Amino acid sequence: MKAVVTRVRSASVVVDDSVVGSIPDSDVGGLLVLIGVATGDTSATARAMAEKLARLRIFEGSTADGRPTEVSALDVDAPMLVVSQFTLMGDTSHGRRPSWSAAAKPAEAEPIFNACVEELRDRGLSVDTGVFGAYMAVESVNDGPFTVLVDIPSGDRS
Repeated sequence: MKAVVTRVRSASVVVDDSVVGSIPDSDVGGLLVLIGVATGDTSATARAMAEKLARLRIFEGSTADGRPTEVSALDVDAPMLVVSQFTLMGDTSHGRRPSWSAAAKPAEAEPIFNACVEELRDRGLSVDTGVFGAYMAVESVNDGPFTVLVDIPSGDRS
């Protein structure tokens, strides 16, 4: 499972001219997370990804005595907008046309994607999503910009 995680000031996802998920503009902002599910990913992979995303220390904060530190979405109650994106699994190492062989088929990927979203919610995070498998328009106002890649190998339980 792969994720592109972007710290944003605001974000939204639109399907058929309707906003289906968003992060409202705020001082804290939130995380726009694009997730690709690989063949072989399991609920354990989804759980490991959710744990990593919830505790990823990429927000600015401070300690009780005022020293700067990095804190997680969990620490600052930052919302997440999580969007499925099978194209993250594209392999461009041969030729000019990406291969999608590493991407899980929709019937396999959707329950794993949903499990990751539920794991995030179970940790107390506010999570909006796009519509799995739909054509979506995603808009965001990046903060920083600050974007990281997270890769959890299939079956990883760490």
